[in-house]
Amino acid sequence: MEAKELLKLANLNKWYDGLHALQDVSLTIGEGEVVALVGDNGAGKSTLVKIISGAQGSDEGEIYLKGKPVTVSSPKDASNLGIAALHQSLGLVGSLNVFENIFLGREETRSIGPIKVLDKKKMRERAIELLGELAIDVPRLGVPVLSMSGGQRQCVAISRLLLDQVNLILMDEPMAALGVAEGQKVLDLIERLKEKGVSVLIISHNLEHVFSIADRIAVLKNGRMVGTVSPKNSSRSDVVRMITTGEGAGPEGAAQ
Repeated sequence: MEAKELLKLANLNKWYDGLHALQDVSLTIGEGEVVALVGDNGAGKSTLVKIISGAQGSDEGEIYLKGKPVTVSSPKDASNLGIAALHQSLGLVGSLNVFENIFLGREETRSIGPIKVLDKKKMRERAIELLGELAIDVPRLGVPVLSMSGGQRQCVAISRLLLDQVNLILMDEPMAALGVAEGQKVLDLIERLKEKGVSVLIISHNLEHVFSIADRIAVLKNGRMVGTVSPKNSSRSDVVRMITTGEGAGPEGAAQ
């Protein structure tokens, strides 16, 4: 059954001086759907994600959330719409522990007379709850995240996003610096996000990961949307051809 539409991008255009970075790009993402965004360097993938996340605006085009037009002119706008971005830097502070990072900037407090102090017990309990919901195994919550593996830090960063009501998570190469086992942990986590009804748009150059996790694969080339295909009906060579030649999907590719 086709996923109910969550986000729709309609004819987005973006110019950088004389460079037409995005050219009439359209894409839909369903509720609880994982869409992989692939293409060579300079294809426009990061620009598209920045527009969705509110880090920069488009020059033309429309964005719809659940069928209604929305304005995403800042990361705060995106957050209010339930859109969160996981950047390669993760945004974690290495010297802080798990629950301190999850609540960074949104600390829970309690009152002792007229004085407000950090409610570390409440934050720790909520952090354990969040990690448990996603079946994330972080055995030592009290140690600095700098001492954790790359996969564990990814999981902590994603848990931080889920403090708020999130409908869509944008991921830019989340497994780029991870080994095979650690990368698999992140793939498993994406599956669990999907089970919770959270949609994911993931940029990746790793087609093995893409074919293992994505419901649909969207291909960009030179700022144009070549098309979207289903991994069930397409091969890696089909996607490579789309990336390299800019030719759309064939009749079995379920092009959008």
